Amino acid sequence: MSDSFLKKSSTNPQGNDARQEPSLNVRKVVAPGKRSAEHLPNIVLLIRFLKPVTWIPVIWSFLCGAVASGAFGWQDIIGIKFLLGMLLTGPLASGTCQMLNDYFDRDLDEINEPWRPIPGGEISLRNATILIATWSILSVVVGYLIHPLIALYVVIGIVNAHLYSANPIKLKKRLWAGNIIVAVSYLVIPWIAGEIAYNPEFTLQSLSPSLIVATLFTISSTGTMTINDFKSAEGDRQIGIRTLPVAFGDRKAAIIAAILINIGQLMAAAYMLMLDQPSFALIVTLLIIPQFYLQFSLVRSPKTMDVRYNAIAQNFLVAGMLVCALAIKNFRL
Repeated sequence: MSDSFLKKSSTNPQGNDARQEPSLNVRKVVAPGKRSAEHLPNIVLLIRFLKPVTWIPVIWSFLCGAVASGAFGWQDIIGIKFLLGMLLTGPLASGTCQMLNDYFDRDLDEINEPWRPIPGGEISLRNATILIATWSILSVVVGYLIHPLIALYVVIGIVNAHLYSANPIKLKKRLWAGNIIVAVSYLVIPWIAGEIAYNPEFTLQSLSPSLIVATLFTISSTGTMTINDFKSAEGDRQIGIRTLPVAFGDRKAAIIAAILINIGQLMAAAYMLMLDQPSFALIVTLLIIPQFYLQFSLVRSPKTMDVRYNAIAQNFLVAGMLVCALAIKNFRL
């Protein structure tokens, strides 16, 4: 990429020959004190736009689906199919959804996170549109290379991202709906994609255990999504986005989030018992205990404990996901 592709043209109020980009620009100018003072290389800007930290749960869900299929062995980690799956669920599909979210939330980000590339003035709307279109096409193509049905799931995920962020629907404004659709996109879609990638003779009946477990963990994930809402509560309140912290207040929202997180995992443990996998059910239950302990601190101070809680507690939650995937694999043997 050339240096001028991602970065917006600078303007010089004292010169007549300063070149300004003729196409779409960010609608609101961020106050000079809030804008990023540094001019980052294009590759760094692109990485910030794609938000690699958000890829991890989607990649993990794909891995869990692959393990649950019963046809995945750890030697497959270096196989082309798995590498394509990591590329798809990480930088491509997840990256596309993150760019879409930044594009449609640019006004909100000017309040909550003005250092992001679009409100910070480092990436223009035109160039953001080009990147989103390119990444969307690449995502569908890579999904098709793994399995044609996965390409369809990629399209559904991109549509979900539009429904979540874009007006007039903008599900993130609608209390539960936004977190639910994100949780589905982060868990159910990549989990089932992992199943399909390694189980070509799949049927609805064979997919049922994974569908049930992924749905139960979606309940838990809806709670973790609520915790992410604490950091942007002020901006959400100003422009009328009704997240749980805005609608119920921080403390009540934290209690609701904790209940959802625990219920989803307890139900998953109970389902492991139904599959006659008591050892796996016990492990999933034990993994809830440290999360429960951390939730007391979260409820006491949601805005100061949100990042710490997710950084620590989610490790136990995702470990439970893999345990359930191994239980499903064992059930199928």
